[in-house]
Amino acid sequence: MTLQDLGYTSQLETYRQEQQLGGFGIGRVTMEHKDRYTVHTGATELDCELIGNLRFNATSRNDLPAVGDWVAISEYDEGKALIHAVLPRYSILERQAVDKFGEKQIIACNINFGLIVQSVNRDFNINRLERYLTLCYASGITPIIVISKTDLIDEQELNTILKQLNNRIKNVSIVPLSNTTGTGLEAMLKLMQKGKTYCLLGSSGVGKSSLINSLSGESRMKTGTISDSIDRGKHVTTHRELLVLANGSILIDNPGMREVGITERSGGLEHTFETIYTLTQKCKYSDCTHTTEKGCAVITALEQGDIDQASFENFLKMEREKEHYESTVAEKRKKDKDFGKMIKHYKNSRKSNKY
Repeated sequence: MTLQDLGYTSQLETYRQEQQLGGFGIGRVTMEHKDRYTVHTGATELDCELIGNLRFNATSRNDLPAVGDWVAISEYDEGKALIHAVLPRYSILERQAVDKFGEKQIIACNINFGLIVQSVNRDFNINRLERYLTLCYASGITPIIVISKTDLIDEQELNTILKQLNNRIKNVSIVPLSNTTGTGLEAMLKLMQKGKTYCLLGSSGVGKSSLINSLSGESRMKTGTISDSIDRGKHVTTHRELLVLANGSILIDNPGMREVGITERSGGLEHTFETIYTLTQKCKYSDCTHTTEKGCAVITALEQGDIDQASFENFLKMEREKEHYESTVAEKRKKDKDFGKMIKHYKNSRKSNKY
C-alpha cells in the first residue's frame, strides 16, 4: 500500500514542501484513542502521540488530529512516532457536541462522501435524514443515502419508502440494500471510487458494521443483534476507524450517533431545503417568519402542495436550532473577549504598581 492508496494528493505534498516538512514522514490517522493515535504510512501502522508544542498551542479541538487527517511524523522507536503537524483539511465533518451547547465535535476529516445509513425498520426517519444531509452539505461532502435491511420488508413496502424519500429529498443517490441477501451491494460498490474517502453515518444497529463486512468481502467488523423489545441495535462500533477496501475506496466507520446537532456553518440548511430557501426570497416582507404572514411565498406553496408540510416543519426546527447555536457562540465569544480584557488590565495594573 502507498500513501496515494490512502488518498494522499499532490496538493498535500506541495504544502509539505512549502512548510519545510520534507524531513518528516507522512501518514494518515486511522484511529484515535483519547491522546494517542494510530497512523498509517502506507507501509506500516504506527502508535503515535503529539509533541508538546502541538498540544499546548492548540486553541481548540480543531487544532488537534482527528480520524482522516494527514499528519507529519517522526519515528522514535519501533512502531512508535511523534506527530509534529496536521496538514490542511479539505473537509471537516462535525456536529454540535452532545450536552455541550455552543461547542462542536469533529466526526472525521478529509471526506469526499457521507454514507447515510438508515434501516427500513424502526430507525427509518426522514427528518433525521435531512439532519445528516445538512451536516454533509455544510462540510462540502457529497451525501449518499443507504436504505439497509430491505430483506425485512416486501417490495411494495420498499417502494413506498423510496417514494417518500423521492418526494422530500432531491438530487441525492439512494441505494436500497440487504447485507443478508446481498441485494444492492453491487450498486453500492459502483458508487465507491478508488482513492476517495467515505464516512458511514447513522444510528446504532442500522447495519453499518455489516455493510463494511459486505463491501470488504470479509468479517472485519464485529456485528451486534437487534433487541426484540425495542427493535433497536446496540453500540458495536466504539471508535472511529479508517479502512481501505479491496476496490481501493477508503471507508471511515463511525459509532452510532443518537444526536445530530446543527451548528452555525453556512450552506447546509440552504442546500438541504433549497426549494424552501428559494421561496423565502420571494416573500413580501424581508423579515417574514413564513408562518402567518399574508403574501408569504412559502405559505402559498404549502397550501398548493408544492412543498412537503413535514419537511417545512423540520426546516423551521433546524433553523431555530441553528440560530440558537449562533447566539450561544456569539455570547461565549463576548465572554472570552471580556475575560481577556480583564486579564490584560490586571497584568498592566501589576506592572504599574511595581514602579
